[in-house]
Amino acid sequence: MTATAPLPVASASPSGTSDATLETLATNVQRTLDDVRGMPIDQRTRALALKDALEAFHKAGLTTIVRALKQDPRGKELLFELIDDPGVYALLSLHGIVKADMRTRVARVVENLRPYTQSHGGDVTLVDVTSDTVFVKLSGSCNGCSMSSVTLRNGIEEALKEQVPEITRIEVVPNEPDAAAAFVTLTRAPRGDGWVDGPLLEELQDARPYRHEVADGRSIVILRLDDAITAYWNECAHMGLPIDGGMVDREARTITCPWHGFRFDCGTGECLSAPQAQLEALPVRVDGGRVQLRPT
Repeated sequence: MTATAPLPVASASPSGTSDATLETLATNVQRTLDDVRGMPIDQRTRALALKDALEAFHKAGLTTIVRALKQDPRGKELLFELIDDPGVYALLSLHGIVKADMRTRVARVVENLRPYTQSHGGDVTLVDVTSDTVFVKLSGSCNGCSMSSVTLRNGIEEALKEQVPEITRIEVVPNEPDAAAAFVTLTRAPRGDGWVDGPLLEELQDARPYRHEVADGRSIVILRLDDAITAYWNECAHMGLPIDGGMVDREARTITCPWHGFRFDCGTGECLSAPQAQLEALPVRVDGGRVQLRPT
C-alpha cells in the first residue's frame, strides 16, 4: 500500500461550523477509500466492513431525523430547504434516503464495478438506460467467450439487478465498428467546419439533462431551460464522473452532480460549491431544428 500524507484536519470557525469545503471533504473520503482498496485482502475486508457498519449506523440516525421532520409541516419545509444544500443532498443520497433517478443509480453501480473489472484486465462502460434495460460496453478480458469473461459479465449483471431492482435486462453493445455505430448518435456534419450533428431540438426536454455519446467514448450533457441551450463535456469538474444523472433546479437554474453534490450553473458551467471548478463548455447552436455542437 502506498503511503500518503495525513488527512488535513478542518479548523472550526467561530460559529462552530467547519471551514473545510465540500470538495476537500469529498477528496479526503475518496483518497482514504483508494488507500483501503490497496490494502491486502484481509485488511481491506475488515476496513470495508467497518465502513459499512458506520454507514448503517449513520443511516439509522439520519432516517429517524428525516421521518421526524416529515411529520410536521414546518419540519417538511425545513427538510426541503436542507436538501438544497449540496453537502446535505450528497449525504442523504449516499445513504439512499434521497432516492436518485434510475440512470444515476445505474451509473453509480457501473462506476463502482470498474475497479473490479479493471483489476481483471477488462472494463465496463455505461452506454444507455431505458425503462428496464441497461446497455453496457465491455472491453479487454470482459469482452469475449472465455470462462473468466463470462464470470465477469455475470458479476456485472448480478450487481446491476441486485442494486437497481427496476432493471430486468442487461444488453452488451458489440465492440465491432459496424455494430457499435448504431449506438453512436453524434455524427460529423457535412460542412467540414468542426460542427457535428446532435439531437433534434424536440428531443430535449426542459430542465432534463440529455446525454449524447461521442465516437471517442466520451459523452456530452446538453441542458435546455426555456429557449436557452448549453452543452458541456459530461464530466464533473470535481472527479470527472458523469453529471447527466444530476438533478436540475429549474428556479435556481443549477444542476447538482449526483456523485458528491457539487452544484453548477446551467448557463455558465460555473461551480457554485467550489468556485475554482468549472464545467468545460462546448459551442452549441440550432440549425434546421437540430442541435449542433463543436467538440474540437
